[in-house]
Amino acid sequence: MSQERRGGAKVATADAPLLEVRGLAKSFPVRAGALQRTVGHVRAVDGVDLEVRAGETLGLVGESGCGKTTVGRLILRLIEPSGGSIRFEGTDITKLSGAQLKSYRRKAQIVFQDPFASLDPRTPIGEAVGEGLRIHNIGGAKEREAKVAKTLEMVGLRPESARRYPHEFSGGQRQRVGIARALVLDPTLIVLDEPVSALDVSIQAQVLNLLAELQKELGLSYLFIAHNLGVVEHLCDRIAVMYLGKVVETAPAAALFKDPSHPYTRALLSAVPEPDRRDRRDRIILEGDVPSPLNPPSGCSFHPRCRESVATCSAATPSLITLDPAGTRRVACIRRGTDAV
Repeated sequence: MSQERRGGAKVATADAPLLEVRGLAKSFPVRAGALQRTVGHVRAVDGVDLEVRAGETLGLVGESGCGKTTVGRLILRLIEPSGGSIRFEGTDITKLSGAQLKSYRRKAQIVFQDPFASLDPRTPIGEAVGEGLRIHNIGGAKEREAKVAKTLEMVGLRPESARRYPHEFSGGQRQRVGIARALVLDPTLIVLDEPVSALDVSIQAQVLNLLAELQKELGLSYLFIAHNLGVVEHLCDRIAVMYLGKVVETAPAAALFKDPSHPYTRALLSAVPEPDRRDRRDRIILEGDVPSPLNPPSGCSFHPRCRESVATCSAATPSLITLDPAGTRRVACIRRGTDAV
């Protein structure tokens, strides 16, 4: 894999993914009784495959509880995977530890969902943004102060704001602080964990435009985790749809919104409000609740709620198949198996 430098750090070029996830899995034990014995496992993430290329935004969408946030935290090694591989710039980061893992975390950062909870109320925001510089021993005190001031300006905040505390800022401003904290180490990849869901609609647009501008200026790659498909359509190049811990469809954003392949994707898109009545889809109402990841259904995990299911769906587990010669569209659906290339 060839590489080039941006901001002093290596990044993957277009001939290979910057981030490549294969068979990623995470199970959490369920304990019960006085002795807290393990009585089962919740399969929060169950064999996920993903790719993010340099300069690209991959949207990861699905209902609450489908495993989106867990995938993001696994990619950053904030929690340890139960199985699978996570290759960043060609290196499997699941095998890293110590200084190598610390170096990886400088290149891959996260913006959390809640700007109110992700900042220490007792710490001035300048210290919060500059904490990563101190941890990685980057520059002296004056250099760090200058870097923090420059980064705050990049996200639309005045440098003198560094002396203020989180409670002195609005929700949108706090999220800008969160973005600055991720940017200060000059990362290559940023995981955006529903970064605008806690903000007012008008502020959401401002933050999304800021993220798009920063990506264009710095060549960043984003993994954008969201449940708001309107937001995802605005920002993402490609989209991966998750259901009960599995990816059921991946496609370029425009193609997915125009012609979704998986029944679950079609149901999600049918719920997106459209201001023009001519563009509205027939509403698909999914029956029943999302099955428990503690005891998922046999075969296709979506089949109990799918109005297109056949007998085979409850017996065979579909894998992602490629639908187009370019390999840009993939779907995990037994009924689409005959369309594979």
